[in-house]
Amino acid sequence: MATARVLTAANTSCLISKMTSFPTKLSPYSTTSLCFTRRRAVSLSLSSSSRRPFNCTAIYNPEVQIKEEGQPETLDYRLFFVDRSGQKVSPWHDIPLQVGDGAFNFVVEIPKQSSAKMEVATDEPHTPIKQDTKKGKLRYYPYNINWNYGLLPQTWEDPSLANNEVEGAFGDNDPVDVVEIGDSRRKIGEILKVKPLAALAMIDEGELDWKIVAISLDDPRASLVNDIDDVEKHFPGTLTAIRDWFRDYKIPDGKPANKFGLGNKAANKDYALKVITETNESWAKLVKRSIPAGDLSLA
Repeated sequence: MATARVLTAANTSCLISKMTSFPTKLSPYSTTSLCFTRRRAVSLSLSSSSRRPFNCTAIYNPEVQIKEEGQPETLDYRLFFVDRSGQKVSPWHDIPLQVGDGAFNFVVEIPKQSSAKMEVATDEPHTPIKQDTKKGKLRYYPYNINWNYGLLPQTWEDPSLANNEVEGAFGDNDPVDVVEIGDSRRKIGEILKVKPLAALAMIDEGELDWKIVAISLDDPRASLVNDIDDVEKHFPGTLTAIRDWFRDYKIPDGKPANKFGLGNKAANKDYALKVITETNESWAKLVKRSIPAGDLSLA
């Protein structure tokens, strides 16, 4: 039986209407002054760059409900995100990237100390979370992942764009991944406010697959870490452990180890923000259909 739980997306977030306008008769929030907006640029800077993230703002903080369909660890299992009216929304397209003050929304796909390979289904309407499959069978990591893992909404690694700083690798056609290093084990579908700390440029079978290392703002040690050097100080060995885990996890299946660009080392916070800005811009082009979507769902 389907279950539901309520999560708050962000204190300063909004859900984005994909319509040019939102008819009053269709809005369940007319008495709460909810402001649906078109996707547009906001003035908050991510870095010293003049570029701005493609995002939205609203005067009301909506709640997102999580509804499960099917049983976990089955091919039919889906975890949908819905607004308070029961309308399905996309965790990839409709959860805003920014929450202000240099923090970002992070959608948990895989909780730490678990092995089921859960992911947003980018080719299905409303992009629910499901368990990945290969040759019709559910996929699992060969061992548990040691951190919370998921995605940054409103980002996209463009497969037509070569990154000259990372061996000319092309994007992997997915949202940007986040490795959250906090102490707590989170839940699938949970939305956390995180601050980026570092970036790893993983190259998976020739495709660029960024890993943004971040920490949830509600973690007890969040105030201690603000950049890559702080991670080494307060979470010693973590960056190396993350790199080695993602380098080696395919080896038990008989595949070669993944590679890493940027000298096989993690880049600092400023570089992570640069990655977020660039992939947010790519996502903006995707949803505006400036770039062919292929099999990707924009619903």
